[in-house]
Amino acid sequence: MDVMDRINQRMADLKIKQIDIVNFTGAGKSLVNQWTNGKTVPGKKYLLKLCGLLQCDPEWLLEGKQTSKFGLNYISIHESNAGYKNVTSGPDVLRYVPLISTVQAGQWSEVIDIFQPNDAEEWRETTARVGSRAFALRVVSDSMVNPNGSPSIPEDAIVIVDPDIEANNGSIVVARLDSATEATLKKLVIDGPRKFLVPLNPKYPTTEMSDDYTIVGVVKKVEMDL
Repeated sequence: MDVMDRINQRMADLKIKQIDIVNFTGAGKSLVNQWTNGKTVPGKKYLLKLCGLLQCDPEWLLEGKQTSKFGLNYISIHESNAGYKNVTSGPDVLRYVPLISTVQAGQWSEVIDIFQPNDAEEWRETTARVGSRAFALRVVSDSMVNPNGSPSIPEDAIVIVDPDIEANNGSIVVARLDSATEATLKKLVIDGPRKFLVPLNPKYPTTEMSDDYTIVGVVKKVEMDL
C-alpha cells in the first residue's frame, strides 16, 4: 500500500470527497487529483491539514509506519470490557496532533507551514475537537497546579492547544513574550482594558500582558499518561 492507497482508504472510510479536501486544505483541484491518483504526494504546505481531515498520523500517511493510524472507536477495548458494568468504551479519537517543544509552540504561527512530521517529539491521539493547526504541549512546571482543586494542570501533563480559538476571560492559554523564544501556560484574566496571565499556583507571580505578548492558542483538553 502506498500514499495514494492510504489517502483513498481514509477518504472511503470517512466518506470524504475530493472537493472536501480542496475546501479544507486550500489545495487546488488538480493537485488533490494528483494525490489521489498517485502522481505526487502531499507536500509540507498541506500535509498537516490533510492529515487533520483524514484523521491520521502523517508518518502513517507518508510511510505507513504508524500502527494506530485512525481516529476510530476502540472496538477491541469495548469488546474486551463486555460484562464489566463499571467500564465503558472511550470516546472516539478525533485527530492526531504533534507534541512539540515550548520553543516550537512560541514560534508556531511562523513554523507551521514548514513543519515536518519528524519535527514533532511524537504524534498524540486526542478526543478534543480542535482544528487542523492544533498541537500538544507537555507542561514543564507546577505553576498551573491549583492547591484549591479544579481546574489544575500538573507538571508533565499534556495539553491540547488550538490556535484558531478565540481566547476569552478565564481561558487557559499558551502565550509568549515576543522577545522570548519559549511559550508559557497560564490562565487569561481580562479586567476592563487590562489582561493578565495568572498561574493557578499562588506561589508564582501574575503577569500583566503588554503589547509585547501574543496568545498562541487556547487549551481545549488536558491529558495525562499514567
